[in-house]
Amino acid sequence: MSDVLSALAQFFAACGKMILTMFPVILGGVLNMVVCKTPFYKKHRVPMDRGKVLSDGNRIFGDNKTWLGFVSMILCCIVTTVLWGLLLNGLRITHLSELYQIHPNRVPFNVLAGTLFGFAYMLLELPNSFLKRRLSIEPGKTDRGLKGLFFFLLDQTDSLFGVILVLALFSRISVARYFGYIALGGLIHITVNLVLYKTGIRKNL
Repeated sequence: MSDVLSALAQFFAACGKMILTMFPVILGGVLNMVVCKTPFYKKHRVPMDRGKVLSDGNRIFGDNKTWLGFVSMILCCIVTTVLWGLLLNGLRITHLSELYQIHPNRVPFNVLAGTLFGFAYMLLELPNSFLKRRLSIEPGKTDRGLKGLFFFLLDQTDSLFGVILVLALFSRISVARYFGYIALGGLIHITVNLVLYKTGIRKNL
């Protein structure tokens, strides 16, 4: 019994450490979602594909992928990563974040990390959007059946592959831990999206 309890304690400790490590990206995503609801965003949004249609009759990415949203996500992640780093420093718990295994928790490094987190997050969403347009799935929607389940799971994890890759470049996480981040991040993404949906910030899951 003690072995089971010890294993559970280690598991939850690892999950807590991963959440603490990636919390600024989670905050950045939520903040960017709020920005994308502002009148300024709606007035200045320009689709990345500028409305271009391919030979299949469908858009390249669709209206939901905009240059302003791309840049906003990067800026939001810079702000949240810097502020989170300052908070960890103030609480003297920097050692609990795997982002700082190799590099020191300093503002210049956090600006770089936030920039790469935001860039990777948005970049890795584009292939998913491209594929959905080829299958005539509307922006922000999935589908029914197995295809719908596949795209629902992909929607929750696509950007994570890029974000955790950035983390891997800055730390010493193993391959198993990399995919652990993906799995945990996917669950957190679903939970956050559900909260945003219930509060009206998101129109769908």
